[in-house]
Amino acid sequence: MEQMRDFNQWLSTMTDSIADWTYYVDFPKVYRNVNEIKIPLNIMNSLLGSKNIRSEFLELLDKYPEILKAIPIIVAKRLNDTILVKDVEKDFYFKFKKPNYSPEEYADFMEKSGVFDLLSNHLVANLFDYVTGVEVGMDTNGRKNRTGHTMENIVQSYLEQEGFEMGINLFKEIYQNEVEQLFNVDLSAITNEGNTSKRFDFVIKRDSTVYLIETNFYSGGGSKLNETARSYKMITEEAKTIPNVEFVWFTDGQGWFQAKKNLRETFEVLPYLYNINDLKNGILKELL
Repeated sequence: MEQMRDFNQWLSTMTDSIADWTYYVDFPKVYRNVNEIKIPLNIMNSLLGSKNIRSEFLELLDKYPEILKAIPIIVAKRLNDTILVKDVEKDFYFKFKKPNYSPEEYADFMEKSGVFDLLSNHLVANLFDYVTGVEVGMDTNGRKNRTGHTMENIVQSYLEQEGFEMGINLFKEIYQNEVEQLFNVDLSAITNEGNTSKRFDFVIKRDSTVYLIETNFYSGGGSKLNETARSYKMITEEAKTIPNVEFVWFTDGQGWFQAKKNLRETFEVLPYLYNINDLKNGILKELL
């Protein structure tokens, strides 16, 4: 039955988004990050409107060296980042967790990067609120990861509706060596004779068959989609040589419209390639 599916019709059912209420900003993470440097930020608030900001900054740094930890986020960088600055005289590699330059050179950084101007001309009301805004902006970079986790959650919810229980016959983010030990199967055909380490999003067992499951969602195009489709096509072929093991791929997103050639090739060899529409229409009942 699966071989008779029409690829173009199936592709047309790809959804445009799986964004939930918490997709856009992870506010709890934002608040945690800001609260971790709340004290240094409040100390640096004393520089707002300063007319002698360089000398006052140096005095503050001497008295409260921990204020350095609050500086990277002001320029939208992380504390663990090394901030590279290329100057006509030399290259600088500023560290803020463990200082590697003199106080004067950190003052140069503050001045030349524009932070002193931001503070002395009172362009912000207070640094706590300013950094909260910066954190919100930087958190948007995490949306891609949140989309992946959301897709995992969707698939997991459907698996659990079918009676699978986590830790009993449903396992999440599990490596192939763990699968081999749990179910007494040999996955060396998939892992290049054990030379590569493969982690599956989910593994389930129904009767005597072990199902290796991958999930992902792509809202936009890019080379990653073609690489994924080719990789899963290879896993499909390799899994066919392993008794009582099936490979299943749940994917979705309109990014596939830009990579449909490689997706079609995988669709033609992988009978267990599904999207969210398939899940809604009860494909798990047919599969399992």
